[in-house]
Amino acid sequence: MSVLKEFREFIARGNVVDLAVGVIIGGSFGAIVKSLVDQVVMPPIGLITGGIDFSKLEWVLRPENPATEAIEKVAIGYGAFINTIIQFLIVAAAVFMLVKAINAARRETPAEPAAPAPPPPTETLLAEIRDLLKAQAEAAASSKKA
Repeated sequence: MSVLKEFREFIARGNVVDLAVGVIIGGSFGAIVKSLVDQVVMPPIGLITGGIDFSKLEWVLRPENPATEAIEKVAIGYGAFINTIIQFLIVAAAVFMLVKAINAARRETPAEPAAPAPPPPTETLLAEIRDLLKAQAEAAASSKKA
């Protein structure tokens, strides 16, 4: 039973739940970025480069043979890799901006230093006793001089 209890405590920790939420949101964010790159960023880049669709760029190592269905095309899809790099750069920039905003929010203006707390009653009482003893000693010293 203790293993189940430990597991329940582990799952109930805030950082585990935060991590799970982060992974789920990160996966969704990845889909948004993929759509952004494939459907918004890459078409203008393809237009600028003469209509090249980067996602279809590849180096064919062995072409397919239409006569035999057994031989399939073997190719290195470097265009898809370029799209993935662009997606990574967009995600990295978004995460950087998010972390920068969080750090700026944490760096609020420092609060005015609090006034020192009053001394405890025992220190106040001891200071009064010290002042009385000092006054008595001064009075005794002045009466001896006279």
